[in-house]
Amino acid sequence: MTLLIISHVVHKQSQGHFYAYGPYVREMNLWIKYADKIVIVAPVDNKKEPSQIDILYDHNELKLLKIPQIDILSLSSILRAVFLLPIIIFSVLRGMIMADHIHLRCPGNVGLIGCFLQVLFPFKRKTAKYAGNWDWNRKQPWSYRLQQKILRNTFLTRNMTALVYGEWPDRTKNIKPFFTASYSEKERIPVLKRPLSKGVNLAFVGTLTANKSPLTSLEVLRELKAKGIEANLTFCGDGSQRIILEQKICDFGLKDNVSLLGNISAEKVKEVLVDSHFLIFISRSEGWPKAVSEAMWWGCLPITTSVSCVPWMLDNGQRGELVSGMVNEISEIIERYLYDENSFEIKSRKAMEWSRIYTLEKLESEIQQLI
Repeated sequence: MTLLIISHVVHKQSQGHFYAYGPYVREMNLWIKYADKIVIVAPVDNKKEPSQIDILYDHNELKLLKIPQIDILSLSSILRAVFLLPIIIFSVLRGMIMADHIHLRCPGNVGLIGCFLQVLFPFKRKTAKYAGNWDWNRKQPWSYRLQQKILRNTFLTRNMTALVYGEWPDRTKNIKPFFTASYSEKERIPVLKRPLSKGVNLAFVGTLTANKSPLTSLEVLRELKAKGIEANLTFCGDGSQRIILEQKICDFGLKDNVSLLGNISAEKVKEVLVDSHFLIFISRSEGWPKAVSEAMWWGCLPITTSVSCVPWMLDNGQRGELVSGMVNEISEIIERYLYDENSFEIKSRKAMEWSRIYTLEKLESEIQQLI
């Protein structure tokens, strides 16, 4: 069987091998495990070497059809996208003709093109992984909404299973609630947290961009310190707001209490979450937030916004804290747990029990049934 993957994820090439963002490739390695040949249609950045967060595809018969990177964020980029569209369409159609199974990664500009072109192949088996927020009550870019509408349409989108995060009441027969996973059953090991009374460890995992609100995490630390609470904060990730964070850390006098680790390996992220009591994750938009599920696996209690399927993940606050994102609100929650460590331990245990249902073995089993 030949499996086609259509993705907007930027790939990198080194010594004849292709690399991409680690969490994405780990999941894709489960998909490609059950195919004889793999064809990937995706953009490639030849100017950058793979970083620590990138990993290698695990398959011997892999062909990558390179397409240019595009976006529609400005007039000039729209004009460029229109000019390059025939090249992308040709590559996607070429891949679809070669494939026995078509797999779309949505939402994204390349996924949108794939959504339109898959209509021409009604008899081929197809899956789509919609890794964004499926909630129709949330504001979304028009291109995301269009992809959702096409995937939901059982006339245009035939022989397709669209995988979405969370349980939604208005799904069509094309739609299947799904999940993702980071850890194996072998990693279901006990976690013993240091007492909160001996110091609070906070974690942030994700890109250092406005969408993820890393500055909020820093301001929470500042407020805790102002209250005389011993606390430390570790940032895992990199991004455009790193320079701002570095300046704020100096301005707030928190150099001894903050670690900026940058893009680090999954193993190092695990170490941070094991040592941390709370994940501060004030994100504006998510699909299945791996940072949240991974924190829960290691008993690190998420304090997070109510986006996408997060309320379901946290059982509406029974396995973590759902907040508006206000700094004083978050600091007061943490302070409350200092005087009630038993409540922290109960929620931490509930978080671990839930997250540890969703293992890599369970994910692989579900994928195997779809291929």
